[in-house]
Amino acid sequence: MPRLLALSILLAAVLASTACRADTAPANVISSAPHDAAAFTQGLLFHDGMLYETTGKHGRSTLRRVDPATGNIHAQQRLPARYFGEGLARIDDKLYWLTWKAGEAFVFDAASLELIGRRRYTGEGWGLTYDGAHLWLSDGTDTLRVLDPSDFGVVRRVQVRRNGRPVDRLNELEYIDGEIWANVWFDDHILRIDPDSGAVLGRIDASGLREALPGDSNAEAFNGIAYDSDNDRVYVTGKYWPRLFEIERSP
Repeated sequence: MPRLLALSILLAAVLASTACRADTAPANVISSAPHDAAAFTQGLLFHDGMLYETTGKHGRSTLRRVDPATGNIHAQQRLPARYFGEGLARIDDKLYWLTWKAGEAFVFDAASLELIGRRRYTGEGWGLTYDGAHLWLSDGTDTLRVLDPSDFGVVRRVQVRRNGRPVDRLNELEYIDGEIWANVWFDDHILRIDPDSGAVLGRIDASGLREALPGDSNAEAFNGIAYDSDNDRVYVTGKYWPRLFEIERSP
């Protein structure tokens, strides 16, 4: 290989690496609180002073109303053992809870946590959020589905790209001030996604949060993003994490 060409390739690689680092900021912790270390957290959202959380695993999938300050569970519903619970979203007084491979979402009354309806969809369900008009569903790929809440019909699909490259394993979702925030399965980063183009606007590096977890914890994947829009607060946690963290929204 000619020396000039080799130097050009090396320079391009260095510039690409620098660009990737430049769009990443650390997750700055404001406070932390207890979180159920037995919760395999799937979906997380904030509403009316409380956290609503879904957990996974067959026979252990629950929908919970949780006090964010203490971690105490105020109310809870369980899915039948054949279902593996996944992401959660709220529209007005209704909660929409995905399942992993069953192709079925359950609709609950947000106040009573009583089951009031069901929705069908194709493929897997991972994360779910609401942008004020449509639901956004992740299925572990690099493509987000935008759904009509009335029947879960697909309105459009958005491919997520970071520096032109696809990003898959998209998991828990949260709509925050015009952006889609997404966990990535087995990655300690949150992606900030442009909902129009699918381009990653930036990343939040949450790897430092693990240092604040007890050394004897069984913490697994970083997963769970909730936004308190009234007070501009962002809460995050993970599967089997014993702590819930409030982090800065704009690190």
